[in-house]
Amino acid sequence: MTLTLQPVRVGNGSDEEGMLVFDGQQRLLAVLTHLSDQYDSVSGHWYLEAKFGLLEGLDHPTYIDLDAAREGIRQHLARGR
Repeated sequence: MTLTLQPVRVGNGSDEEGMLVFDGQQRLLAVLTHLSDQYDSVSGHWYLEAKFGLLEGLDHPTYIDLDAAREGIRQHLARGR
């Protein structure tokens, strides 16, 4: 499954750097935010801020980088089908 990312600013009050996650049909699946230094052990990680559709059963994990986020989302989608 192809997942594409599009940079976006997220108005969540603290961590504005974000990514929209789309599937191959350009459906919005998720919004990721890049965690700042205030999050200690997970600073610099990507947080699953919002999720839609088939990702609803997924908690709000953090991922070490965008490749890990893509893979985690892909795996969750593969299990849900």
